Amino acid sequence: MKNTVILGALTIAGLSAGAAAAGTLDDVKARGKLNCGVTTGLVGFAAPNASGEWEGFDVAVCRAVAAAVLGDSNAVEFVPTTGKTRFTALASGEIDMLARNTTWTFSRDVDLKFEFTGVNYYDGQGFMVPKELGVSSAKELDGATVCIQTGTTTELNLADFFRSNNISYEPVPIETNAEAQQQYLAGACDVYTTDASGLAATRATFEAPDAHTLLPEIISKEPLGPLVRHGDHEWGDVVRWTLNALISAEELGVTSANIGEMAAGTNNPEINRLLGTEGTLGEMLGLSADWGKNAIAAGGNYGEVFADNIGEATPIGLARGLNAQWTKGGLLYSPPFR
Repeated sequence: MKNTVILGALTIAGLSAGAAAAGTLDDVKARGKLNCGVTTGLVGFAAPNASGEWEGFDVAVCRAVAAAVLGDSNAVEFVPTTGKTRFTALASGEIDMLARNTTWTFSRDVDLKFEFTGVNYYDGQGFMVPKELGVSSAKELDGATVCIQTGTTTELNLADFFRSNNISYEPVPIETNAEAQQQYLAGACDVYTTDASGLAATRATFEAPDAHTLLPEIISKEPLGPLVRHGDHEWGDVVRWTLNALISAEELGVTSANIGEMAAGTNNPEINRLLGTEGTLGEMLGLSADWGKNAIAAGGNYGEVFADNIGEATPIGLARGLNAQWTKGGLLYSPPFR
């Protein structure tokens, strides 16, 4: 999910460099806990359940990293962040990584001095409207009031789309998804715009989800993924290859159901390297040999994490689409484990 640079780039870059110098991997090991930045609450992606335990698609990435580093998927402190606060929290060292529907952009990578470690969801910005509005296309929204989260790329995309189509809108600024939902349902805005996945997740929580329509237009590329601070390459490698482990596990047929059996050894050398029964990949990362096994066992492979949290059988109801494996026409692709 998105963002303009709302804080001084130099300030964030300075914080980032200082925090990275400490060595995040050593810090996490010494602390015995991963501090992971998440959204303030987006059902299916990151939200506390009825018992107060965080769960969701992005939460699963945090848990996989904790399992890889500490051998315990529950050794995570989840830190809720907004579009405005997330980058300061990461740059200052308050969190070790950020896993909250955040779009990989040039300025965030280069100017804010963060390092995106991969894409866990390929998304795009969309629009949701009440069916009673009678709108079938975003190009019919001339003069509409639009709920939009501040501090996000959504703001820029929205302005570009309306300007290029020579139509106008009135923004209704909000800071969290919960506030957006409240304002939208109260009729304070005609339209809610954010990542299409976020719209689907939000609509699934409504009492009458069928009374709301997701318009067909997708107006941007939103590659969402975890990020860390620039300059701490050892930690960046850990987060990057943990995500890759989940992606490769699905491609290689390693699941939460068969991982115990496969960890005893297979005739596929790449599976053996991934699960630590062959080679020294864990040692290269500064982790135990079974780091990959632990990461996958935390919540299953990428496909399992997707299906359990946001897939078609869940209230969110998202199809794999671009997030299918490359072997099935999607964009999901991990470099080899060798």
